[in-house]
Amino acid sequence: MPGADVVGARALSADGDARFDSAVATLADGREVAIRASSDDDTAAELARESLALRALTPGARAMLRFAAPEHLGDGRVGDARALVTTLVPGFQIDAAEIPAGAGAAVAIGKAIAGVHALPVSVVRGAGLAERTPEQARDEVRTLIDRAASTGRVSARLTVRWREAVDADELWRFESAVTLGGAHAESFLFADDDERGPRVVGVIGWHALSIGDPAVDLAWLTLAADARSDVLDAYASATLRAPDPGLGTRARLLAELELARWLLHGHDTRRSDIVDDAATLLDALADGIHDDLAPRHHPGAGVDEAMSALDRVPERAPNPIDTSMQTDTYDAAAFAGLTADDTSAFGPRGGQRDPESSAPEASEASDEHAAVEAASDHEATGPIADLDPNATAELGELRDELTGDERQTPRPRTLLPSEGGIAGEETDVAEAQRAARAAFQRWTSASSE
Repeated sequence: MPGADVVGARALSADGDARFDSAVATLADGREVAIRASSDDDTAAELARESLALRALTPGARAMLRFAAPEHLGDGRVGDARALVTTLVPGFQIDAAEIPAGAGAAVAIGKAIAGVHALPVSVVRGAGLAERTPEQARDEVRTLIDRAASTGRVSARLTVRWREAVDADELWRFESAVTLGGAHAESFLFADDDERGPRVVGVIGWHALSIGDPAVDLAWLTLAADARSDVLDAYASATLRAPDPGLGTRARLLAELELARWLLHGHDTRRSDIVDDAATLLDALADGIHDDLAPRHHPGAGVDEAMSALDRVPERAPNPIDTSMQTDTYDAAAFAGLTADDTSAFGPRGGQRDPESSAPEASEASDEHAAVEAASDHEATGPIADLDPNATAELGELRDELTGDERQTPRPRTLLPSEGGIAGEETDVAEAQRAARAAFQRWTSASSE
């Protein structure tokens, strides 16, 4: 900061888990600024990334946030260490395990995370920061699991648990968003409100700003057992993004995989003490889990539903509906092209017939047999054979043409007036006879066609 006049200094209480050499400097104009100097190559790289991210937060992007973010003031060196100077964002922090449930801190955190995720992606793309699609994020997790499993220090139970979660497609259908890239409880600075309780007034830790899986900023909630549900609910109510049913599950998976990252860190740096520590934590995790991350699709559920449905079936089936063509209004055009005695289109009656039986003798015998069956079957439907299309015989004459068997067991019918039947005016009787003749003419005309 060229021209800065430092008139005082004090310790910085929140200094990133003591990974930096940090201080607060008081300037002559009354401003207080935060100074952090790196302690190794990893922290130096983190300061470089944060410098780039803070400069990507343009005034327009900052205006979209309901809280303050540090402003970049300058970069430099303190001896051989890289240093970053930013504005100091005031506020107090709450440990993850101490965040209470209900309205207040939990709700404020959920809304603050949703605010970060609502930033336009152009903020990140314009600065050339990292961007991951859902498939790329999924592949990175899969690679991490495979590397951790190859060390031989991860139990088979955890390996299967993680791989099943990665293979569950429904967990990875999400929309990438602008993220802090790994928020934690110390990322949120609070001020106390007399009416609403603690509210988020600032967010720090922007070094991993990127576009990726929103779940990375919620993984730390495994440490906030009391507030986890309220934070997720507040986030869901405040976000303008499409619903993400797998968000909470992916957050749990990423939290568990932090132990795998710690294991790989020890493995890559050849630190046996870190490897042993990570392996102990992983074993404790395996012993403490009692559920699955991947959603289970139980094949027996269909059987249970079927058995339940059987309980709702009535003991007696309803009376069957007679669907035979006992009407004179069916569509005769549907049978166009069929001769009167052609029934091959409807399949054989009473079983399959030998193809050789199509000889004239067999055909005549079959037709005769079918005629006998039709005569004895009062419910049968089909063309009326040997009926003159111009027939206008009285219904009484048709009775005389019935077979002998039918004479013995006549079908119940209504007697004609000449037989002592229908009583009433002669006009009604004549009209009934004309309707009957017209009906038979339509049936026989369709048969002859």
